[in-house]
Amino acid sequence: MKRADNIKRVCLIGVFMVVLAAFGIWLNKVEKTKILETEGRTFEKARVVSIIKDNLLSDGSRAGAQEVEVEIRTGEHKGEILSATSSSSYLYGADCTVGLKVIVIISEADDYMTVSVYNYDRGTQLYVIIGIFLVILGLIGGKKGWKSAIGLVFTFCCIIFVFLPLVYRGLSPIFAAAFIVVLITIVVMYLIDGLSVKSVCAITGTILGVCIAALCAWLFGNISHISGYNVDDIENLIYIGQMTNIQVGELMFAGILISALGAVMDVAMSVSSTVNEIYEKRPELSRKELFLSGLHVGRDMMGTMSNTLILAFAGGSLNTFIYIYSYNYNYYQVLNMYSIGIEIIQGISATLGVILTVPMVSFIASYALKQRSYKHSETENIMEN
Repeated sequence: MKRADNIKRVCLIGVFMVVLAAFGIWLNKVEKTKILETEGRTFEKARVVSIIKDNLLSDGSRAGAQEVEVEIRTGEHKGEILSATSSSSYLYGADCTVGLKVIVIISEADDYMTVSVYNYDRGTQLYVIIGIFLVILGLIGGKKGWKSAIGLVFTFCCIIFVFLPLVYRGLSPIFAAAFIVVLITIVVMYLIDGLSVKSVCAITGTILGVCIAALCAWLFGNISHISGYNVDDIENLIYIGQMTNIQVGELMFAGILISALGAVMDVAMSVSSTVNEIYEKRPELSRKELFLSGLHVGRDMMGTMSNTLILAFAGGSLNTFIYIYSYNYNYYQVLNMYSIGIEIIQGISATLGVILTVPMVSFIASYALKQRSYKHSETENIMEN
């Protein structure tokens, strides 16, 4: 019976993935507005074959640009040896040595061509790092670890191939994020635990918790006069919004929906599993007792999860904090900076979503489990009579 259920689950997931893939392919068939002129410019893989002029100084630092020769490994100029320059910038260029694999920018206009080193070719290393992570997750986590790995890949694909195209096509980023949250929650929970009372309770609690986080962010933003137009790089985003159908003002709140999902999902499944396990061991417990048991376990998780979210947002703004500390900003200046206000709203909203998920899931799980028990007892009584 269990094998048949597993086959059914795999078939159902397979059909769903095919339908979702077809939907994603259709979504990505959109003609993008050209925002930046890139005609005649390509990014290609290359390998440094010689150093014509180095920029290494006697003290070991670099200044100016290197002049190198590179062998192009992809594109129309594959196999050709071309001269290139490599700057000593922190964001662009590379410390070129013979044999180093790099990414180059080839710019062509009429009969004139320039080649510059864009960055290190780190694609292989990143793929290896991701592969190691997924393998360790699968080996340590066993069957559920592999399912979690599949869930992570699915989540990434949903954000890149579904959420972004929906937003680009003009759909409200908040509605697009809500759709993605529901989709990811259902699929990941189904992968981990199948269709059961425990997973349904966790799914319901996760969706409610994430919606609460977004609602809190919207409410706090209105109270403190902070909107999606107060984020960094808003000038560039407004320009993109003018050139496309993207609703820039809602992106911040959509980001809060997505960023809160992982922590809320973790708490929801943990509380639901706890209540379910207690009920399996002690089915005679009342709804109130089951609810309080889930609440007590959830309270232990609130502190750690709250710290996790706050520290995650703080870590993302560490550069801003260093900047503020080094320049010795005034207290009132710091407190009323948009960037600080946004981080506080994001952190507290997501944390409130986690905190309020605990009692909601505890209540939903205790009610659902006892309701199932009552229905099961009534069915047995009917059959006996």
